[in-house]
Amino acid sequence: MTTFDDRERAFEAKFARDEEMAFRITARRNRLLGEWAAKKMDLTPEETDAYAKAVVQADFEEAGDEDVIRKLLGDLTAAGVDIDEAAVRRALEEQTVEARRQLIEPQ
Repeated sequence: MTTFDDRERAFEAKFARDEEMAFRITARRNRLLGEWAAKKMDLTPEETDAYAKAVVQADFEEAGDEDVIRKLLGDLTAAGVDIDEAAVRRALEEQTVEARRQLIEPQ
């Protein structure tokens, strides 16, 4: 094997690890967002767990974060929580930071 082949394999492995980590961060962020929204809606612990899973599933509807934002905003509004899209987006950013911290920092 040549050095070029070794480097190519190393880059491919790094890309795969980075993509997996990005997926894990997004899934964790969505779970944290679900828990955040459930708290605002005064859900029980069982309902909170189910809702957090539903938020994670909602992210598979389309690429990007808009499907999650739509779900959260719709559910919070339907539950009578006074919230706007900017607050949901702010929570999304905050939970992204927290999810990254949880997954990257040693426990």
